[in-house]
Amino acid sequence: MDTEGTGRPARLWFDARGDGPPFVLLHPGGADSRALEPLAGELAGSYRVLTPEQRAHGHTPDPGGPLSYAAMAGDTIAFLEREVGAPVHLLGYSDGAVVALAVALRRPDLVRDLVVAAGVHHHGGWAPGVLEDQARVPEFMVDAYAEVSPDGREHYGQVVEKLRRMHATEPAFTDADLAGLDLPVLVLLGDDDEVRLEHAVAMYRALPQADLAVVPHASHGVLVEKPGLCARLITDFHATDKPETLAPLRRRADA
Repeated sequence: MDTEGTGRPARLWFDARGDGPPFVLLHPGGADSRALEPLAGELAGSYRVLTPEQRAHGHTPDPGGPLSYAAMAGDTIAFLEREVGAPVHLLGYSDGAVVALAVALRRPDLVRDLVVAAGVHHHGGWAPGVLEDQARVPEFMVDAYAEVSPDGREHYGQVVEKLRRMHATEPAFTDADLAGLDLPVLVLLGDDDEVRLEHAVAMYRALPQADLAVVPHASHGVLVEKPGLCARLITDFHATDKPETLAPLRRRADA
């Protein structure tokens, strides 16, 4: 497992809105914080929502070199230390979920709890054909990148290639890695997700304090397709007064 970033952390551009406990949302790869806009709008009434943009994404420039989850986790840790300075609710979406998981494994002192939304803990968790399809980038994603990136429209092809190389071998967390993460985690995905359902269930089972939410009639775009439902699932997950379930197995006091 590679949890250590390399090189100097990039300074991440971010947006913030709302009042309440800090809730940091990490966007998908190849996109930027606008991909989280529907969910952020639902959450801003209850939290201070912060949406940093990773290196080579959105408003944050590409510092050069390859992309890796470890480097982006290092950038995010530096962001949390600088801009928050206290444990946060943390959510990652798709590639952002892997970054969030890497942050929690490396610095659990900075994370109150974690939502892994439509993400994998091993690169084998993607459905067949998903990684191969990433070479066919929709034009609207290129347009969106060009609207805000300081590196210019033509640089997006380099970002896509860096992501392709990263996805070929990363992430590679093990069940033992997950078993060592002793904080509450919500594993959330659509029932027709690009993440294999079996992989999400394996993640849920390996994590010692996990909840699992499979959103019906939803795809890999689950946070955009059903932001209201996802926000309710997340706020319920954050609740400190959850009732006892009637017939627990995994959560039995003597388990």
